[in-house]
Amino acid sequence: MVDLIQLGKQAKETAYELELMETATKNELLLHMAAAVEKNMEKILTANQKDLAQAKENGITDTMLDRLRLTEERIKDMAEGIRQVAALPDPIGEVEKMWKNEDGLLIGKQRVPLGVIGIIYESRPNVTTDAASLCFKTGNAVILRGGKEAFHSNQALVSVLQQALQQKNISPFAIQFVADTSRETAQQLMKLNDYLDVLIPRGGANLIKTVLTTATVPVIETGTGNCHVYIDKDAQLEMATNIIVNAKCQRPSVCNSAETLLIHREVAAAFLPVIEKALNEYNVELRADETAAAIFEHSIPATEEDWATEFLDYILAVKVVDSLDEAIQHINRYNTKHSESIVSDNYFATQQFLKQVNAAAVYANASTRFTDGFAFGFGAEIGISTQKLHARGPMGLPELTSTKYIVYGEGQYRK
Repeated sequence: MVDLIQLGKQAKETAYELELMETATKNELLLHMAAAVEKNMEKILTANQKDLAQAKENGITDTMLDRLRLTEERIKDMAEGIRQVAALPDPIGEVEKMWKNEDGLLIGKQRVPLGVIGIIYESRPNVTTDAASLCFKTGNAVILRGGKEAFHSNQALVSVLQQALQQKNISPFAIQFVADTSRETAQQLMKLNDYLDVLIPRGGANLIKTVLTTATVPVIETGTGNCHVYIDKDAQLEMATNIIVNAKCQRPSVCNSAETLLIHREVAAAFLPVIEKALNEYNVELRADETAAAIFEHSIPATEEDWATEFLDYILAVKVVDSLDEAIQHINRYNTKHSESIVSDNYFATQQFLKQVNAAAVYANASTRFTDGFAFGFGAEIGISTQKLHARGPMGLPELTSTKYIVYGEGQYRK
């Protein structure tokens, strides 16, 4: 079993060094890491092939294999993500505001690193470089514990990043990898209070639930994505079709893909046949309520469980609703507070939807697939936070910081 105490000590010591590192130095090192990822592409792809072969033996679905698979293009995208992080403003040391109180004290609120961040994630190797670069830029040491499906890929990526740091005489303990995928080690990491300042789970519902119920370390909850697209009675047919096809089919294995289509009764008969034809090109299985089923040529009956399910596959639940209010009520009942979209030309309908839907990202006339740190201009993301404390939505650099008050006096003492 991996000695997590040792990893924690190493991370804690390195975090003090990172906190003092100048922005220019951090950016230079990030660019060096990005170049190292591209230079070691063959090593990373070879490791990924081991993971893919094992996943196929274990009967992993094609959509889940897509989450795991690395290609030259995806590795280049990972390197580009690191470069984008390097190009972003450094929040560390930023003083948000300063004021003088009645005692003449000059008080400022300054951004500082969280310290040591632990991340438990599943089968997406890109999380390794995203997390490492974001944590490094914000002066945080990170301990990464990936899933068994991507073990070889993650290990290769961390090895490349650590070697890049060592080449510049920087401690490799800034980015550490838990080379043990056992449940016991994961649970130990969840209780590493003496060394971890925060723990971030990124993965499926079971992983997140386990971390929330087991961890004694403070947790930032990232969410699964039971995302909806609602087509209003004032929607444009072509726009609605393009958005739902993109949200469901562009990459169904990710958390910002749509799982349920809601459509207003007044346009259901005209819109659903067109949408069905477009989705048939991707062999999407439609699970429909009675009204939608009567319009579709092919569908299966939707169950109560379907409304609450993150399929992560070419499956879409479909429900006809009588009003915008009913759509909003359905979404707020079944969603995971991730990403929701309305398609409508009615300004008042879109404003009501944006105001009343409870989710981290709410869209008017756009695909839910945009909920992503890269798309939002953050360079990368740690995850999509679906909670309301500290961080919400795609977690970029500011969300990996805390604050402290800096106070300047001239000999004042309190009477």
